[in-house]
Amino acid sequence: MSSPTRTSSPAAPVDRRPRVTVLAGFSAEATAAVGRSLLVTDRRLLLVSHDVRRIRDGLVRRTVRSADAVLENEAVELVHGCVSCTLHEDVLPTLIRLARQRPDSDLLLALPPVIEPEALATACRHAGAAETLRFDSYVTVVEAAGFLDDISSTDDLRDRDLHAADGDRRGVADVVARQVEYADTIVVWGRPQYDVLDDARLTALLHRLAPWATHLRVGDTETIDCTALAARLRRTGRHDPETPGILGRALAGFPIGIDDPGGDHGANSVLFRSRRPFHPGRLHAVLDDLTGESLRGRGHLWIASQPDTVIGWESAGGGIRLTGLGHWLAAQPAEAWDEASDLRRLAADLDWDPYYGDRRTVLALIGLRLDAGTVTARLTGCLLTDAELADGFAAWAALLDPFAGLFGPAGTPA
Repeated sequence: MSSPTRTSSPAAPVDRRPRVTVLAGFSAEATAAVGRSLLVTDRRLLLVSHDVRRIRDGLVRRTVRSADAVLENEAVELVHGCVSCTLHEDVLPTLIRLARQRPDSDLLLALPPVIEPEALATACRHAGAAETLRFDSYVTVVEAAGFLDDISSTDDLRDRDLHAADGDRRGVADVVARQVEYADTIVVWGRPQYDVLDDARLTALLHRLAPWATHLRVGDTETIDCTALAARLRRTGRHDPETPGILGRALAGFPIGIDDPGGDHGANSVLFRSRRPFHPGRLHAVLDDLTGESLRGRGHLWIASQPDTVIGWESAGGGIRLTGLGHWLAAQPAEAWDEASDLRRLAADLDWDPYYGDRRTVLALIGLRLDAGTVTARLTGCLLTDAELADGFAAWAALLDPFAGLFGPAGTPA
């Protein structure tokens, strides 16, 4: 009796695209130090960096170097001096050009402190860079000595002469928080004799700001094992281009934080969820208190007076930004659902409510010795009462709304 014929499935195609490891961080010195540590481990590896100190004049300086030499050092004129122009006009074209010229060389991209990694990822999707490049990992480098001051700062970039354009009104804490949140890997750049208690508090805070990331620490000794560092940072495949940015995470079913009121070493977090909508007036009245108590807030919410609109929440440095993120699926005809991502539709289906549909509030607030009970009570007190809830959607539209007109027509981003 003959044995059955075995057929093997075809092998998956080999991905030969050069891999890009993105290094971000608010401390240019710490980010550069990690870049140099990686560069010496591979003679074929290239490090691309941009000096944007004259970006407001429409000038940036691009440098490309290997472990052995500086290959490019050029001034680049931009059509407009802004972050988006820098990414589209030089950063991405340079990466694509180098990938074609040196297909056997992986790339390191060290972002300037004012460029957030999510902005790069967004630009990549629109530029079609994925055809030539594989973005392997987004690494954020945190300088231990300055991070706690920066994440709690009320400064704007303008206060430190770091703003990328005249209209750049981002806060230091906003930028620092977004750099950490988007990373799949966090590298803490320490220093010898760093205070043990400060170190523990920093570690605990970073794990609450980015619980989804891999965390590691270097720089606490006089020497660095560059080979070991490269093994943990390069060719990890940690970046998933399908993972949404911070405001879209919960909508697509991803976690946006952990509920840890007790905390660790003074760092704690609150995860607030509700199906009920917020009363617009009561929510508006407590915004200053909520943003003043937490170092970082993020997520999405809905208010009774604008029940069709998904509202994104980002707070840091004592300020808050509320952004219209479009419509809830429940507020749209079924044929429009195809415009939403598969992950968002799946998340909505798994958590669908017969009355509210996919409408829900999910907020994460993170701080140092945050009074979790007070924060939760404040947010709960802003929800519609049973009597208000019973009035129904038609009555909610008549509520006095301090947020009226802030989110663009028909719930589109303002």
